[in-house]
Amino acid sequence: MEAILPLKKDSTSQGNFYVPATLFKRWVDRISFPNQLCFGSRRSFCTVSPHPDNKEEYLLSEDLWKVLGVPSETSVHLFEKGNSLHIGPLIGIFTAGFTKDSMRPIGERSMYFAKLLSATLKCGAIGFAFGAHHIDWKAGSIKGLMYNKRGWYRVTVPIPDVVYDRLPNRSSANIEQVSTTMKKLQSQYFTPWFNPGFFDKWTMFEKLSTDEAVKDYLPETVLSPKTTIIASMLKEYEQLYIKPANGSLGLGIQQILKPANEKYYYCRFRTDKENRLRRYTSLARLLKTQYPNGMEGLIAQQGIDLHRIHHRSMDYRVHTNKNKEGYWEVSAIAAKIAGAGSLTTHMASNGTVKTIGELTSEYGVKKQVETDLMAAALQLSRAIDKKVSGFIGEIGFDLGITKEGKIYLFEANSKPGRGIFSHPKLKAEEARTRMLPIEYAIFLAQSTIEKQLVTTV
Repeated sequence: MEAILPLKKDSTSQGNFYVPATLFKRWVDRISFPNQLCFGSRRSFCTVSPHPDNKEEYLLSEDLWKVLGVPSETSVHLFEKGNSLHIGPLIGIFTAGFTKDSMRPIGERSMYFAKLLSATLKCGAIGFAFGAHHIDWKAGSIKGLMYNKRGWYRVTVPIPDVVYDRLPNRSSANIEQVSTTMKKLQSQYFTPWFNPGFFDKWTMFEKLSTDEAVKDYLPETVLSPKTTIIASMLKEYEQLYIKPANGSLGLGIQQILKPANEKYYYCRFRTDKENRLRRYTSLARLLKTQYPNGMEGLIAQQGIDLHRIHHRSMDYRVHTNKNKEGYWEVSAIAAKIAGAGSLTTHMASNGTVKTIGELTSEYGVKKQVETDLMAAALQLSRAIDKKVSGFIGEIGFDLGITKEGKIYLFEANSKPGRGIFSHPKLKAEEARTRMLPIEYAIFLAQSTIEKQLVTTV
């Protein structure tokens, strides 16, 4: 990989790609010169020459600029494979929920995508946002959205070198046009597509339970549990959580409690933005009232006696990302403390966010907690990477720690929410979690280019 250098347009020549003298000398010394230039799925013959003004930049003839569909002058990477040079890379960020509002073309998420696209520029890549309906398969091009300091604008670009999947929810991921688009780009253009789909809680539990390195992090979990199973789990743990197997954001979670010294059963849940607690004289009555449609598609999970702050349960969100070398690293950690009477620590349920530093200074939590959480998250990331097909670039973990210091995994999310980043002291981490997916996209693009068959023309 060459250094990131500015790519500029030259209107005085035709068919030329000018490069710094040091790079050109390398080709002179080996008496072999590239003769093709690629940008995304487009390629064209070119003549490579040393920069006429001896500058550390790339200069591209205007005719090639148009043929390749380069949208604007910017800084880029240069990858070499055989007789081909690849500028970019061109990164497509795939999503849904586009609007006709020119100021907020992706609705409420427009600001997040604007920051993500700004990160591509900082990383020396060219990024754009697009949906399935923006692709012109006959022309092999996409009418995507780009962002700069002046705002949003539309561009027509080739099929990208890599796609970063940022679909907003499961329903958008299940649309047939979406899966067709992914299959077509992968089969026809060999485009790597990372972070496809959403993790299913039960499938993930099954996969990880067979991995010796991480299975101890898993609480006991049962899919579509029968009443007898729920009764025995309550006898053992005195509390359990019922969740949709494929839910997210804490939606649909209920907690069932049966303290050993009481005859009543309790159910804690949230409805109409209120935390509710109901008491029942029997488990059968509780299940019939709370789950009139039965337990099919739901999972029962062992309740954990979590470390508490002022009698409120606390868990941790840990973000992991693959970096520019393709290795996992921890990019952010924060504690989430449950709101009064709430069964989850989600922001929507009046939960609060604390940094590890605040936990240490305000509540005396040991710094070792951070080290232990990082080790667990990295172990789990590598295990998931082995077990799940496709390219995974980021994971958000919800981890809990007992009073004794044992770590449990509650959930792993392939498209983690960003609620913790509302905390003012997590600005650097927030920026890091935007930069890392772009750095990984560049790594993926380069790896894919290097694996391509060399063609001699």
